Amino acid sequence: MNMDTILFDLDGTLIDTNELIIASFQHTFKHYGMAITREQTIEFIGPPLNESFASLVPAEQVAAMIDTYREHNLLHHDDYVTAFPHVVETIKQLKEHGLKLGIVTTKRFQSVEKGVKLTALEPFFDVTITLDDVTHAKPHPEPVIMAMKRLGAQRESTLMVGDNSHDIEAGQHAGVQTAAVAWSLKGREKMLEYNPTYILDDIRDLLTIIGV
Repeated sequence: MNMDTILFDLDGTLIDTNELIIASFQHTFKHYGMAITREQTIEFIGPPLNESFASLVPAEQVAAMIDTYREHNLLHHDDYVTAFPHVVETIKQLKEHGLKLGIVTTKRFQSVEKGVKLTALEPFFDVTITLDDVTHAKPHPEPVIMAMKRLGAQRESTLMVGDNSHDIEAGQHAGVQTAAVAWSLKGREKMLEYNPTYILDDIRDLLTIIGV
């Protein structure tokens, strides 16, 4: 069956929020009197915030740290965030070709809305599934399955694209094809370890895969 639906992670896949995320984590840990390395923060890119903070601090401190993180992240969002090269024109071409497009992210809706508006991606997506919409975040398949239901998509003709193990695993658990992006901060070789169906060295590789 031909591919007719593509679901995308947002941060690190379509838009470059990496430095914003790193700065927000470093700000938050500093605020609470803790030091964190850049390498540690890179490991936090992808999973939900509560999971990342809970791995390092007591459970009762997590909620306050998430609030501090989000405050910094939203305040400085527009200073950092841009679309990755060729993303906007590629998404536009896919949309014009008739593909159903969705965003599946572990971010809250407020942050997602800022990102897609700032990068002019907002008009192209038929559905957006955020942390606010689900009980279980990626790598659980719930967000991917929810997006497919809303789009009327079939597993055999759906592709999940992302820059993190959570994205690839969520797609695999949902029974769809997957594509890992080589521009992930994790690096191309690390992304290949997750056994995606495809590896994208350039977002325009999607046009070849789909046959646009």
